[in-house]
Amino acid sequence: MEIYIFARFHALPGAEAAVEEALREVVAPTRKESGCRSIHVFRSIRDPQLFYIHSRWQDEAAFDLHVRLPHTVRFIERVESLLDQPIEAQRSEILV
Repeated sequence: MEIYIFARFHALPGAEAAVEEALREVVAPTRKESGCRSIHVFRSIRDPQLFYIHSRWQDEAAFDLHVRLPHTVRFIERVESLLDQPIEAQRSEILV
């Protein structure tokens, strides 16, 4: 069953550009993963410190593999110190 991930990142004041750069860099290798159906990064219009990733995966196993891959681990390590709130991520299923 396909799953959808909604992840939220809130940058420290002044760290917005660094968070954006890290997000942009992780997208290309993620899109190459066989289980990744799509991935997009968004920035809030009203809060420039707020970023989101929306991704669609073949199944939970594909996403579980993704979180262990080197480019994902490096991304998390890099971005955690640039955030003023914990990363929030939700595994979701489509309803309609």
